[in-house]
Amino acid sequence: MRISMWVALIVAALLALLGSVFVVNEGQTGMVLNFGRVSRSDIGPGLHFKWPLVETARVFDRRLQVLDAEPERYLTSERKDVSVDFFAVGMIEDVRAFYRATGGDESVAVQRLAPIIKDSLRNEINARTLQQVVSGSRAEVIGHQIKAINEGAATMGVRIVDMRIKQIDLPTDSQVIQDVYRRMRAQRQQVASRLRAEGAEQANTVRAQADRDKEVIVAEAERDAQRLRGEGDALAAQAYAAAANKDPSFYAFQRSLEAYRRSFADGDGVIVLDRDDPFLQYLRSDR
Repeated sequence: MRISMWVALIVAALLALLGSVFVVNEGQTGMVLNFGRVSRSDIGPGLHFKWPLVETARVFDRRLQVLDAEPERYLTSERKDVSVDFFAVGMIEDVRAFYRATGGDESVAVQRLAPIIKDSLRNEINARTLQQVVSGSRAEVIGHQIKAINEGAATMGVRIVDMRIKQIDLPTDSQVIQDVYRRMRAQRQQVASRLRAEGAEQANTVRAQADRDKEVIVAEAERDAQRLRGEGDALAAQAYAAAANKDPSFYAFQRSLEAYRRSFADGDGVIVLDRDDPFLQYLRSDR
């Protein structure tokens, strides 16, 4: 009986010891609640003690956390829609205020921080044009709102260290993207028309040059042909002259034959001559 009592006492002491010890790791902070009220906070890393059954220990991560959110649609100063996808990097700065505001639930903190961040971005984007939002410095857009965001986040014991815009899109159901596509088509059509005009101009230039080259080639060929015909006629005349000098009677005979050929070329020619006409001397028979 005495042994069982001592065993029970030892077990109870061990349970009490285990219930009174908690560990805070590096990068964490601890807090002790006494019947649900904050008794101690900002407890650093190490081994710590608390009253068992009376006090409860809570441990929170104080390292930087990424707070992601769904893309949000905003209106620029020109009343044009843009979809902005962003994320924030924050940390728990005051664990007592964090617990009182969120009950220690990080998801509740994210839900409460998202509207603060979105409203701050909305103010910045509403003051800028679409070109400034898309082409401008994203760090400048964010930098102007960090202070205002931290003023709202301080009530939850959270501090936003940095924020980044991942992507800026034009919503597919927005009139803006239709205007952008229409402008792109107009620009492409303008470029195509300019290229067609340049191509037509170059084609006309090539055709004109080809026509000029053709006229030059034809003129040069005609000139060479005239020259060759002249040279041929000169050589023929020289040959005829040489032949006539060698045998004048044969030359006269040949010229008469050519005259007969030209006279009766059409087959219907009629020539009336005197029988003693010299033109007929080669048609007479010696018999």
